[in-house]
Order: sequence, then C-alpha cells, then structure tokens
Amino acid sequence: MSEIAVHAATLENLTTVRHAFFTRNGGISSGIYESNNCASSSYDDPSHISKNRAACIEYLGMKALVGVNQQHTTNVVEVEGPWDYSDTPVADAMVTRQHGIALGILTADCAPVLIADGEAGVIAAAHAGWRGAHDGILENTVDAMIHLGANPTRTIAVIGPCIAQVSYEVGPEFATRFKETDTNFTRYFIKLKDGDRAHFDLAAFTADKLKSCGIKYVSAQGDDTCANEHKYFSYRRSILRRESDYGRQLSAIGLLAL
Repeated sequence: MSEIAVHAATLENLTTVRHAFFTRNGGISSGIYESNNCASSSYDDPSHISKNRAACIEYLGMKALVGVNQQHTTNVVEVEGPWDYSDTPVADAMVTRQHGIALGILTADCAPVLIADGEAGVIAAAHAGWRGAHDGILENTVDAMIHLGANPTRTIAVIGPCIAQVSYEVGPEFATRFKETDTNFTRYFIKLKDGDRAHFDLAAFTADKLKSCGIKYVSAQGDDTCANEHKYFSYRRSILRRESDYGRQLSAIGLLAL
C-alpha cells in the first residue's frame, strides 16, 4: 500500500495536535494529478479535488479544513472559523487557537512548515517558498503565534517534504539576491561539480530562519519532492518534462476538537 502521509515524531508527541504531510498517494485523481491532488487552483476535476480534501479532513479527525490563496507573500491570517472558497484571503500562513479546524498548505517543491505550541494551544501552517522565506513569512508567522500566546522556547516547528539541495539548481541572479541580503547566506549554496550552477538548500535556510525567531525545536522531514516521483508532486519536475500542469500535496495541522 502506498504511503498516504508522513508524520513528525515531535508533533506526534503533542496529544492535542493532529498533523500530516500528505503524499500524492491515496486519492482518486488520475493522469498527471494521480492521485491525491488537493489543489483547487489546478486543472484537475473539481469533484476529485473535493473528495481528496474530504478524505484528508477525515484522516485528521477534523471538522473542517481551511487554506489561503498562496502568492509567495509575507501575509499571515488568524483563523477564527472556516471561510467560503470565494472569500479565501491572499496569504501564505495561518495561525489559530480554534479547535477542530485544520490549517492546510499546498506545495509541490516549496517547504510546508507546521508549527505548534501545545501548552498554549496555538498552531500555525506556513508556505515557505524561497521568496517567502527570504522576505519574512516565517518571522511574521512566529510573531502572529506569539500574539496569540505562544512561547517560541517550547514551540515545535517541522519542515515537511520539499525540494532538496541536490535537485534545486539555481541561476546566478538567484544566488546574488541572497548574498546581497546577507553575505552569510552564501552557506546555503554549493556547486556539485566545477562549472555547474549553484544549488540552493531551501530546508536549511528555512530551518535557520525559524531558529532565528527563537523556536527551540526545529526539524526537517527530509524527503526530496523533486526526486521522489512516486510519493510527491513536483513543480520543477513538471517544468522539466514540459507538462501542462501539476498536482500539489497538502500539509495540515489542527487542534483536536474539545
């Protein structure tokens, strides 16, 4: 049986929190979307997407699933209840104290980040592509959690499956952007062979951003979405193959209903 989701032991230890980094397996979509595509923004059959998302909600034991219109922004929204799809806010992270509502992030190479302070009952989900991570989405997410009562020194953050450095070749202008921001950012770039372009370590950059916010417990799940076709969707892989579209996997976290 294909693996439906992967989990983080650190978050599993929180008795009031449920989470999952869903894989591409376990759904009903077909073709390039096979099989657990959860992205309403894709060209997949809407009924398939709805059923895939409903199955994820059931898997998590939640009453509802909410997401945001991800645009690589630094916007964070507080979730006080479910919203209609037509009212979906433009943001790349969510925080909440509400129980029974799963916060869902869609990715296909970018880093999904699930965060929880189990004692305070505050959780967050963030979409950290290179642009959002560079510009401050993670700092804003942690600030929003603190505003709701979270304490970074007891908060757990997990970076889910994302594109690994070995698969993330970038152009010189990409590396220059980071180096001009902070010369220390050069450590996130390596060349696998002389003369090759640099490769960027998104997971390490994301982890260090979280640590700089004071979060004590930071880990990365470690799977490479681009290299593992049977387990994950990948934007980069779809581009290399000149496919017309691509699926996205869901990562979600929720507080168990009281």
